[in-house]
Amino acid sequence: MSQLANALDLETRLLIVDDDPGIRELTSGFLEQHGYIVDTASGGAEMRVALEKHEYSLIVLDVMMPGEDGLAILRSMDRETGPSVIMMSAIGQDIDRIVGLEMGADDYLVKPVNPRELLARIRAVVRRSAASGATPRGPERHYLRFAGWRLDPVGRQLYDPDDVVINLSDGEFRLLLALVERPRRVLTRDVLLDLSRGPMAEHFDRAIDVQMSRLRKKLARPATEDLIRTIRNEGYMFVAEVVQK
Repeated sequence: MSQLANALDLETRLLIVDDDPGIRELTSGFLEQHGYIVDTASGGAEMRVALEKHEYSLIVLDVMMPGEDGLAILRSMDRETGPSVIMMSAIGQDIDRIVGLEMGADDYLVKPVNPRELLARIRAVVRRSAASGATPRGPERHYLRFAGWRLDPVGRQLYDPDDVVINLSDGEFRLLLALVERPRRVLTRDVLLDLSRGPMAEHFDRAIDVQMSRLRKKLARPATEDLIRTIRNEGYMFVAEVVQK
């Protein structure tokens, strides 16, 4: 092992995020033997607590976890300034690997992972990051802006005019994105259902109405026009002008 590799290992803090306690223990123990400082988390909530306490060079993130899975966690992270990420999954399908990499993961491994291969991949990612000064994170982030609000389609976050993040469920986010991407057009309930849940979703008009009601409440501001208009017997229209920048 080179002196550079030794130096990088000794100053690098890693975070292992996996719902399997056995994998967390074995992986962290092996990496600690090779000079890394290693913390572990059982899921997204514990990961975010750890990120508030420490700065990490790299996160090893499991994909298949109950509740909030690894791809959802990755989607919520700032890939411009956040730590490098290596995804691990028991599913080796090309589409899952491609999605993970397109969302900003630096590498993707299929379980079961040979610990020495994981070590080599970690060193490679950390070495690239150290050599460049920052890990490349893809193109500049663009927001969909309307009436003082901004929607981040990649980070899946909504910011109000005071720059406060508004919590949206996954369904609410997809419904809002469908509306914002098609402003000033009447969209029927069936179209919105297809756009927000996919063509294989069960068609149930009332489901869209309930979700739309919740979304409207979150978008409501005192003394301002409703951003979503009900078009009687037809559907809904997003009435604000939308600009992408």
